[in-house]
Amino acid sequence: MEDSTGSNPQSPGFTEKLKSWLSWSWTYVCFLWFGMVLIMLYVLWSPLKLQETLTSASVFLNTLTPKFYVALTGTSSLISGLILIFEWWYFRKYGTSFIEQVSVSHLRPLLGGVESSSTTGLFSSVNGDAEPRPSVSECKVWRNPLNLFRGAEYNRYTWVTGKEPLTYYDMNLSAQDHQTFFTGDTQQLRPEDAVMQKAWRERNPQARIRAAYQAIEINHQCAAAYVLLAEEEATTITEAERLFKKALSIGKDGFYEIFSLCNTAGKDINLLVYIKRRLAMCARKLGRIKEAVKMMRDLMKEFPLLGMLNIHENLLEALLELQAYADVQAVLAKYDDISLPKSATICYTSALLKARAVSDKFSPEAASRRGLSTAEMNAVEAIHRAVEFNPHVPKYLLEMKSLILPPEHILKRGDSEAVAYAFFHLQHWKRAEGALNLLHCTWEGTFRIIPYPLEKGHLFYPYPGCTETADRELLPSFHEVSVYPKKELPFFILFTAGLCSFTAMLAMLTHQFPELMGVFAKAFFSTLFAPLGFFADKMESFMPSSFWHQLTRI
Repeated sequence: MEDSTGSNPQSPGFTEKLKSWLSWSWTYVCFLWFGMVLIMLYVLWSPLKLQETLTSASVFLNTLTPKFYVALTGTSSLISGLILIFEWWYFRKYGTSFIEQVSVSHLRPLLGGVESSSTTGLFSSVNGDAEPRPSVSECKVWRNPLNLFRGAEYNRYTWVTGKEPLTYYDMNLSAQDHQTFFTGDTQQLRPEDAVMQKAWRERNPQARIRAAYQAIEINHQCAAAYVLLAEEEATTITEAERLFKKALSIGKDGFYEIFSLCNTAGKDINLLVYIKRRLAMCARKLGRIKEAVKMMRDLMKEFPLLGMLNIHENLLEALLELQAYADVQAVLAKYDDISLPKSATICYTSALLKARAVSDKFSPEAASRRGLSTAEMNAVEAIHRAVEFNPHVPKYLLEMKSLILPPEHILKRGDSEAVAYAFFHLQHWKRAEGALNLLHCTWEGTFRIIPYPLEKGHLFYPYPGCTETADRELLPSFHEVSVYPKKELPFFILFTAGLCSFTAMLAMLTHQFPELMGVFAKAFFSTLFAPLGFFADKMESFMPSSFWHQLTRI
């Protein structure tokens, strides 16, 4: 046992040395192999009667009719066309070339290249720990602060359009969040908590609702069950608000009694905060905006340490609806800090406030003649800052791309965050006269400031490369995911497209002009093999004839 464990560490070292040696010698081996092939062809020219073989092959090719060449080039065009179609489909679906991916995955390790890093751990829920590397933490998936209600909003969309607005990956993240938030330690589960933990994991909505009623039968004071019913069974916001109020009234006194006795009632705190937040969102959706603002402020004051829930983003949206811009600026002054994580809501709301101050009198023609004023320059810089953080948002605000229902989880700086922001804030930009016009005139100038290729950012970290993969998991398949920076077409797609076009052209020309194409083919191959004949003549003149005669006899 000891021998086997002691010999294992030596194996990877030997393998790495072998790979490095192969990588170092690969170039020289290619040249050596090519030279040996040429020498062997020359040495075996007479013993193997290669001259007679080539003569008979040329006679055979001359006897072939033009129909054969038409069939040959047509088949080549068809095969390359099928490869092109598959490559294009794979690139549109996964954002990379299949041939290139297979080549990199299997050939690069053999040639000593660095294997692609695993994507495991790139996407974690809001409950997960922060990743150590900035590039990975940029690709962390967060809970959408303004996510809609499944029963009252998402399901209604499904009933009308027949499309599912949420992906399984998104709903699975929500199930994990609810299990962590509402059930707590599995060793101290009550019977109704065990039922609810199973309910959150159910894929079928009706099965989740039945499990919630089962938990209520076990304990009529199960607040988490009423939360599930409010989220998924209620078909209107009013009905959802009624169920949330019932859940809040069930355990409110019990919650505060637990808080006064013990500081470890994490699941009860999470449940209370979740219910109050959803009640504030119900009030906002039902038009009681001042009441919603008060509830959000009280919640932030009561639980100041729960900043990761981003309740301030709900507050910002409600204050913008009230057009309380001074209060919005006060919230931004607290949360738009260099030491705090940013979001599209913070960056674009800050840009909106600065654009609103100058947008009503802004004119591109006048600005080009006299230059930008200080206030206009501040507004443009704020827009550039927001666009650098999330370059996908302007197309939705300017209605260059169609909006869909936002997902329950978002990826900061990704298309999912852009959809969620524009869905709720487009009306606020339209309300500020001229703000969208200023955005339209200035947002594309951001890309002249950002270094390219994106090795470093201007005001933020370099734009992460994992956003497209995560957004494709979070957003429904009928939505065209916005990609930044735009990916160039892979080499193999261009190559197969050129090969398909070239062979199709050859097939057509051979069918129309068979004699002319025959002459052209003979001239082409004679020119192609001319260097080989020149090399053979030089070798014969350089080496004595007796040497080659003795070598062929050996």
